[in-house]
Amino acid sequence: MKTPLPVTVVILAFNEEANLPACLESVSDWSQEIWVVDSGSKDKTQRLATGFGARIVEHSFESHAKQWDWALRHLPITAEWVLGLDADQRLSPELREEVISLFSEEKEELAGIDGIYLKRKQIFRGQWIRHGGYYPKYLLKLFRKDKVQVDIHDLIDHHFYISGKTLKLSENLVEENLKESDLKFWIEKHRRYARLHAAQELRQRRNGKRPISPSFFGTPDQLTLRLKTVWYRLPLFVRPFLYFFYRYFIRLGFLDGTEGLVFHFLHGFWYRMLIDIHLNKLRSQM
Repeated sequence: MKTPLPVTVVILAFNEEANLPACLESVSDWSQEIWVVDSGSKDKTQRLATGFGARIVEHSFESHAKQWDWALRHLPITAEWVLGLDADQRLSPELREEVISLFSEEKEELAGIDGIYLKRKQIFRGQWIRHGGYYPKYLLKLFRKDKVQVDIHDLIDHHFYISGKTLKLSENLVEENLKESDLKFWIEKHRRYARLHAAQELRQRRNGKRPISPSFFGTPDQLTLRLKTVWYRLPLFVRPFLYFFYRYFIRLGFLDGTEGLVFHFLHGFWYRMLIDIHLNKLRSQM
């Protein structure tokens, strides 16, 4: 495009030479600027980012949430809007065109809007996880820089929160971590996450504070927070069975085939059971 759109793309990265090219290719020809916040990659991540015209800054990693909070507070972002991506996420061609259309002109659709939800399409080892309640999953990824907040107490992932008005786009944000073709990588990552997840759940059970109000009838993030309060009331070691049954049978996860079975079992049962084991241990130590 001759005239870049008023959007700064920020990408977090660490040893992402397998995933980063597709991510950058989907945003490099229309965004105003691209920042890659790297936490000490030893592979070709920084070289690849430079090749796409991205600006690189290194910052030590504590957690995803704190990394995003640092990036949004310290990067000299010039655009009004920010698209926050992980390196294993990319805009589908259809979503790319939808974003360009939305921002290429001053449209009434953006008037009074502070955040935009994108529809995630999860790819696991080459298989689209379309069922099991896993699609569509709406993620707040586009937002006005001065309107967003990050919950820095989130130990595992990150979430962007907006108090103002939001809208949803209809096309897909593809999430596909090519490093997970080696199942050992996925398992080791989620073993680490399970301990953090348990600690975070214990903290939330005791604290109860949320950056936005949970609601069954609000934004996708408000709904997620409300469902978490229901999840916390379920008995430990029972809820992984209930969740897997719900995902795989009631929400038709079995239609995702062999790789879908692997994903729904590992993510919907095994991972949740690990969390309960760690949570039970933490509670017994109190």
